[in-house]
Amino acid sequence: MKTILGEKLGMTQIFDDESRVVPVTVIKAGPVHITQIKRPETDGYGAVQIAFKELSTRHVSQPQAGHFAKSGVAPSKHLVEVRVDDPDQYKVGQEISVADVFAAGQKADVTGVSKGKGFAGVIKRHGFSGQGASHGTHKVHRAPGAIGACATPARVFKGKRLPGRMGGDKTTVMNLEVVQVDAERGLLMIRGAVPGPKGAVLLLREAVKANG
Repeated sequence: MKTILGEKLGMTQIFDDESRVVPVTVIKAGPVHITQIKRPETDGYGAVQIAFKELSTRHVSQPQAGHFAKSGVAPSKHLVEVRVDDPDQYKVGQEISVADVFAAGQKADVTGVSKGKGFAGVIKRHGFSGQGASHGTHKVHRAPGAIGACATPARVFKGKRLPGRMGGDKTTVMNLEVVQVDAERGLLMIRGAVPGPKGAVLLLREAVKANG
């Protein structure tokens, strides 16, 4: 299971062996604990449930507390289920650290919720160029323009690019390079930006398209 949960700490820059600046995102990845194992013969599919970011018992409901107690794992804030081919390779209560999943030079797919931008117009949301700003043009420079479709079909088609809520969507950035892994502090440094603001919870997986 080449998957782990982490928390985005922010961005910084490091220098490679040739003294070139590399922009990286620093992620506090893991450790995660296995709280449940699902098998094809009992559940219809194979999966492993992992928990991240410990909580006090008073911050979880009684059913949740019982679920964690059954697995022998401290209550955690986040639970994620990951599909696996062979669930018997794992044990309930097993700890998985960042060094068990990633090494420097690997590629990773990072999934998170993108930053919310609020209500945005077509220029910011879709990259429209806007209308002319010369003489004779009223104050409609950033408006989308006409959207009608004549008497036939006399309606606006679904999916028309218009103003609306922007951001706050589940997003995956693929094939990001793992630059460094700090096993002692549980830190992962990935080249480039990943979805979400500082403090966002991210799902990090071994890249599915790393080999093309």
